[in-house]
Amino acid sequence: MMTPQSPILSGFGPASTAADVMAGIDLAGRTAIVTGGYSGLGLVSALALARAGASVIVPARDVGKARAALEGQAGITLAEMDLADPGSIVRFARDFLETGQPLSILINSAGVMATPLFRDADGHEGQFAVNHLGHYRLVCAVWPALVAGAGRVVSVSSRGHQIAPVMFDDIDFRIRAYDKWVAYGQSKTANALFARGLDRRGAAAGVRAFSLHPGQILTDLARHLSTEEIDSFDARDADGKPRVDPELGMKTVEQGAATQLWCATSPMLAGMGGVYCEDCDIAGINQSEIGRKGVAAWAADDEAAERLWAISEHWTGMTIGG
Repeated sequence: MMTPQSPILSGFGPASTAADVMAGIDLAGRTAIVTGGYSGLGLVSALALARAGASVIVPARDVGKARAALEGQAGITLAEMDLADPGSIVRFARDFLETGQPLSILINSAGVMATPLFRDADGHEGQFAVNHLGHYRLVCAVWPALVAGAGRVVSVSSRGHQIAPVMFDDIDFRIRAYDKWVAYGQSKTANALFARGLDRRGAAAGVRAFSLHPGQILTDLARHLSTEEIDSFDARDADGKPRVDPELGMKTVEQGAATQLWCATSPMLAGMGGVYCEDCDIAGINQSEIGRKGVAAWAADDEAAERLWAISEHWTGMTIGG
């Protein structure tokens, strides 16, 4: 049965940090993969999992940059992988599966936001290709290890999903004019829908999936935005420092990483899955306006999730167990 999209009163909240949600969590003997685990939310998550005893693998497009960020950190190893390159995903997964390690946690934290138009080698719009299709391929490729580890898959979505549903008739912006924010919103909706579709397929094998909004955090994800665009979001205070007000969703990276770590490790979520979370709890449905808490109805729609799965399977030639 699908987990209800309603809060469970976790005891945590908007200001909870990575350290708060990981207190008492023992991951000794467990293996985790964190995409984007060398910067921003992914870096905080990778470090927190390693401190809890997990063996953490961070696949990176820029291995040199990742090595510099993680130098000297115990329990973390690096591997090369580019989410925009299907071949590199397959190679990474093959090498990982050859180790025979069960996979307990996969956090899909890497992503791009509001980029100029670019396309992958198959011609698919770049934000959708990286944020969704790349992670879809990765999950399919490491599926045997996820089953062996009864793993949790955590997809980092965003409140930006409220900008747009997946426009199935023109995902790749071949007909409509390209809009970087609509493209981003569509890709973040896809992250939430993917978690629903994956959870439905994985639950019987013990594999559960979640998606989440981490908060509004000024990280390298905003590298494609101009100073004027960043200022329009009121993201910095009078001194030019990132604004922090958790109740309004403006968080530190430690607060932002808390929800994805909670989804990945909390015993409160045992037997649950397929839901969108925020502020370290399951979110309710939002049907009002962008910027408000909760998940848009279009990102919690099972029919849309199945349609997305079918398209992803067709475009990639991959599926779980296949």
